[in-house]
Amino acid sequence: MKQEDLSVSKYFSEARDFIEKGILDFLPDADGYPESIHKSMRYSVLAGGKRLRPILVVAAAEAVGGDRRSILPFAVAVEFVHTYTLIHDDLPALDNDDLRRGKLTNHKIFGESVAILAGDALLTRAFYLMTHGALMDSIPAGQLLRAAHEMSDALGTAGMIGGQVVDLESEGKPIDPETLEYIHIYKTGFLIRACIRCGAILSQADPVQFAALSRFGAHIGLAFQIVDDILDIVGDQGKLGKDIGSDIDKEKATYPALYGLEESRRKSEQLIEEGIASLEIFDQRADPLREIARFFVQRTY
Repeated sequence: MKQEDLSVSKYFSEARDFIEKGILDFLPDADGYPESIHKSMRYSVLAGGKRLRPILVVAAAEAVGGDRRSILPFAVAVEFVHTYTLIHDDLPALDNDDLRRGKLTNHKIFGESVAILAGDALLTRAFYLMTHGALMDSIPAGQLLRAAHEMSDALGTAGMIGGQVVDLESEGKPIDPETLEYIHIYKTGFLIRACIRCGAILSQADPVQFAALSRFGAHIGLAFQIVDDILDIVGDQGKLGKDIGSDIDKEKATYPALYGLEESRRKSEQLIEEGIASLEIFDQRADPLREIARFFVQRTY
């Protein structure tokens, strides 16, 4: 392994440990009344995962000279948001999945009602943390507000939820390239871009830096979902920790379904290259972002 690979691996390991500690600090206690909802929340948040989204917040902040300690509550909040989306996606009314991260999905353990409420509670907890000025007292209130607004915009009908609705409505129907791109950008890409933009906002990036990081986030966000589509066909269920082949079974709109596997791979690689090129104005402090982008297209889980 090259020296630079070792340093990047060390960065990810340290950043993940940093996020994990914050998660434990900011989750409600399992024995807090009512116990069932807190156990449900903790079950899904602590089930594992790459913690890529909060690490993106941290890496973007550090790329513009920020301090990860000052934004930890916001980064943890992003993981709570992500986990809420997974709990709800797995429900019978949506994807009806039995496995997530190699474990039974939340509703299989706690029932659908508590799973829905656990997702709601994590989303609410996330915005509680994002706007908690006392926990992030070195961040100007205006920056916290702007970052929370950025995240809420990425999650609503002009973002993730809008993309999910069009995704559901497109199942089993012929789809054109424009609608497919809309689904992927809105359903997945906007949240990934928002993580990067929020890290930049919280660390007071200048307009040129913010624009470059926004371009980077848009490119890698779309690439991430294309690779997800590919892995649903060729991935190893043991590595992925979830059912594969579900996109085909549900006749979902995916890049491989429209373009084929090879063209989808080519498209994801092109997006990553263009994304990394967007970071040319940054020095080595942006190397973690560059490596995350490469991981996105090379990942097997």
